[in-house]
Amino acid sequence: MESATETTAADDRPQTPAPSEGARSRLRRRVLVGVLGGCLVLGGVLLFLPVLPGEQPARRPAPPGPAPGAQAHAAVRTGVAAALPDLVSLIDERETHLRKHPRDAQSWAVLGAAYVEQGRRTADAVRYPRAERALRTSLDVRPRGNAEALDGLAALANARRDFPAARDWAEAARELAPKRWTTYPLLIDAYTGLGDYKKARAALDTLMKLHSGPAVLGRAAAVYWEQGWREDAAAALSDAAAGASTPAEEAAWRERAGQLAWERGDLRTALRHFQQAVHLDPDQRAAQAGRGRTLAALGRSSEALSAYQAALAGQPLPQYVLELGELYESLRMTQKARVQYDLLRERVRLDTAGGVDQELLLGQFEADHGDPQTAVRRLRAEWRRQPGIAVADALGWALHRAGQDKEALKFAAIATDRAKGGGVRSAPYSYHLGMIEFGLKRYGPARRHLQEALRINPHFSPLHVPRARAALTQLGEPAMKDVPS
Repeated sequence: MESATETTAADDRPQTPAPSEGARSRLRRRVLVGVLGGCLVLGGVLLFLPVLPGEQPARRPAPPGPAPGAQAHAAVRTGVAAALPDLVSLIDERETHLRKHPRDAQSWAVLGAAYVEQGRRTADAVRYPRAERALRTSLDVRPRGNAEALDGLAALANARRDFPAARDWAEAARELAPKRWTTYPLLIDAYTGLGDYKKARAALDTLMKLHSGPAVLGRAAAVYWEQGWREDAAAALSDAAAGASTPAEEAAWRERAGQLAWERGDLRTALRHFQQAVHLDPDQRAAQAGRGRTLAALGRSSEALSAYQAALAGQPLPQYVLELGELYESLRMTQKARVQYDLLRERVRLDTAGGVDQELLLGQFEADHGDPQTAVRRLRAEWRRQPGIAVADALGWALHRAGQDKEALKFAAIATDRAKGGGVRSAPYSYHLGMIEFGLKRYGPARRHLQEALRINPHFSPLHVPRARAALTQLGEPAMKDVPS
């Protein structure tokens, strides 16, 4: 309870009139300006304070990256590898959009290209008919000036190994937009598949004038390798991997670098590249298959089998099935090899239903594990349709296995003669040529080419390397009369 004195003192104080509404607003503004000014001063002081030893300077948060669908869109548009989850996001986005906007030609083209990439990464040929429908719908909606859809159809044809169609679609796109750089990698693939290496090199020259970056370097590496420029190819892939914008893209270039190292017999480098690729992108199944190939050559058979099985779990390509079957066969696990060969025929059947041309692989398989005469028939037809050096080599080997060594020599020479396009240094190609020459009793050239095969890559095949060594043992050392004075 207050005393009388305190009450009187309070009543005797002068009374301040209450401020008006305008005065209160001015007062609030002055307080706010003062607070902000103090914050700015404090911020400036903190900005220039030295960082004490052991302390980390504060970092601004990184700006958010593009959405997964946008990343995949950029990858698909430029022809580089996209992460599989990002592809799924892109496909979902475009399908949802097209249900509401079915006249969007560009979105149909993007959807078709995404289906192509998804089919390629998963070896699911069912995606290819979907891709074709989407791309043709894009052309129906916008029949003129639609270079995106033409590029997509060229990419689809390359994925199906239909190189004449790929060339036609890509040339139509180039005629429509000659400075559109993304068309030229498609032309390079088509021309290479058709054995037209001069046009492939000309397309690369144009591409390098129009654009630069990892996608161009990766394509240049493939052309350099075909021409036998191994160091240039390896350097281009190294630069492509260093400039990659996503882990999936870098993983794809690392896998290619591993493949080049494998093909020149550098197992340690190949294994390092393959492992880096798998670490960057666990869905990089080509790198898993590369690990299997390399581990088998290093004698680590159990790990090699596991790597192949991991590759086939996500990308059941018939080529990987064949490699695994041959590995089982080399380990004398005959029944398991037969299971893989039966699976290969089933995978080829599914691919064929999706429009994929697997005649080259079937010819190679029949030559070594089936009916060589059937292989010859298949590969003759393939040679007439798209005469690349891979088909020349396979046809020459099938003719040898069928007992027709004189004709076989002609095709083996095409695959290995630089003047005829066979500039690539390939251990299997040299081995095939050497064995054909051995069958023709041309012992000097046979010895030279078999030695060359083992010098290029002494681990090129778990089945054929022992046969090459056995043939060289049978040939023995060259006679002194064969040595030039």
